[in-house]
Amino acid sequence: MHEILSQEKSIYIQIKEMIEEDILRDILLEEERVPSTNELARAYAINPATAAKGVNLLVDEGILYKKRGIGMFVRTGAKKAIMEKRKKNFYDDYVKRLMAEADSLGITKEELVAMIQEAPAGE
Repeated sequence: MHEILSQEKSIYIQIKEMIEEDILRDILLEEERVPSTNELARAYAINPATAAKGVNLLVDEGILYKKRGIGMFVRTGAKKAIMEKRKKNFYDDYVKRLMAEADSLGITKEELVAMIQEAPAGE
């Protein structure tokens, strides 16, 4: 977790997303301690309250939990929950719009599936 923060979105959202990415990439494992808000603040030269806001979003979503006096930890099932949330967002943000655009262009589902199958993966 040492990505560079950008100006494109709120810092606390970026902190939240970086922790999620680290969980998805198995850098942070379930039941493992995550960096404290002070550690995050030092690493990114940000206010600890900003780091706490990002961490608390993950607590609210059930991704992290607090062990009193020890710190924040990744909840069992967190990786699966993040993947499910992102799949839903992918469907809402991309698939629905893709279908609407295809419909407006007269592209059938079959034609669209054929286009997707022809497209190289990861490009």
